[in-house]
Amino acid sequence: MRLIGFLIVIFCFSSCEFFAKEEPGIPVARVNGSYLYQHDIENVIPEGTTPEDSLIQLNNYINKWATQQLLINGAKLNLSETKQLEFDQLVKQYASDLYTKAYLEALVKQNIDTTVSIDEAQSVYERNLESFKLNEELIKFRYINVDELNSDVKDIEKRLKRFDDADKRLLDSISIQFRSYSLNDSIWIKANQALEKIPVLNAENRNELLKKSNFIQLKDSLGLYLMQIEDVLTRNELAPLEYVMPTIKQIVINKRKLEFIKQLEKDITKDAIKNGKFEIYK
Repeated sequence: MRLIGFLIVIFCFSSCEFFAKEEPGIPVARVNGSYLYQHDIENVIPEGTTPEDSLIQLNNYINKWATQQLLINGAKLNLSETKQLEFDQLVKQYASDLYTKAYLEALVKQNIDTTVSIDEAQSVYERNLESFKLNEELIKFRYINVDELNSDVKDIEKRLKRFDDADKRLLDSISIQFRSYSLNDSIWIKANQALEKIPVLNAENRNELLKKSNFIQLKDSLGLYLMQIEDVLTRNELAPLEYVMPTIKQIVINKRKLEFIKQLEKDITKDAIKNGKFEIYK
């Protein structure tokens, strides 16, 4: 961060000749041979700012500019010529990288297809199975947090366990009675996410989550928690394709970006040579 900050100062230093040139407009401040002109501060104050706040912000801006110019002058006097040349090169490279990055990002956004088909994802998945082994447990489960005194607790428990289509519709229709719930047991989640979401779960009973087809019933001051574990995957097992799909999509898109940029760099150089815009003197 210090280096970047210093590079910004040096960048301003390399640009100070801009202020020293004769320019149309009214100067509002001067530090030695560097000038700040009225047109330089036209967009400093946001619209709708009160006159009092405008004056404060303007004075702050001018003082900051002056301090920066004085630091630049100090750097010019105290840094060796070799060091100044070194920083000039770094500034040029930094500016070049900024422009290049912005340009490439715009081109990539316009030209890269971000759609990843299931077949393509499946291909990446199968070629990199070792990379998709789990480093934490995943579960599929459903749960309901309901008042312990609810007269339908037994029926709710039975339906949560059985969970056929009729049960799903019924539980969804009475979900207003539940303090919290999740009936979507078709997606994989991290076991630790369940611990974070359900306060009655903790390190002592965590292993109950990792037993396939296990039914868990716990209670605390917030009521009764009914949990049905649908499926479990443990560490070092292969992550399901649907779970790692976002990662695979990003891998595919990043590969497309790299290939596009590589080809673009070749084409732009080739075209420049062909059109006489790029020439190496011998």
